[in-house]
Amino acid sequence: QVQLVESGGGLVQAGGSLRLSCAASGRSFSSYGMGWFRQAPGKEREFVVGISRSGRSTYDADSVKGRFTISRDNAKNTVYLQMNSLKPEDTAVYYCAASSVLGDGSSRYARKYDYDYWGQGTQVTVSS
Repeated sequence: QVQLVESGGGLVQAGGSLRLSCAASGRSFSSYGMGWFRQAPGKEREFVVGISRSGRSTYDADSVKGRFTISRDNAKNTVYLQMNSLKPEDTAVYYCAASSVLGDGSSRYARKYDYDYWGQGTQVTVSS
């Protein structure tokens, strides 16, 4: 069982930056592939970025390439999402998720049904 708690959301102007954190409970954090998803009002939850168990591989949605960076610290049981050059269309609730099946080299990080555990979400609002 893994519990995930996101933090770091807030209100920022377009062009600004935010860093989200996701703290995980449990002793097996390094055995989970991790992902960040987001959901805007009236839209489906969509993949943003993913990171393998070791942190050696990362996966980005086209909409955030070059702007968002995912990283993890397995010693601290935490995954981070650094968001730069934010746009109003990045406004959403951001969720972190943990997967016991996604490993290094997997092509499935964008598939939300491959994740076992989800956090409660943190709101990110980007004003124009």
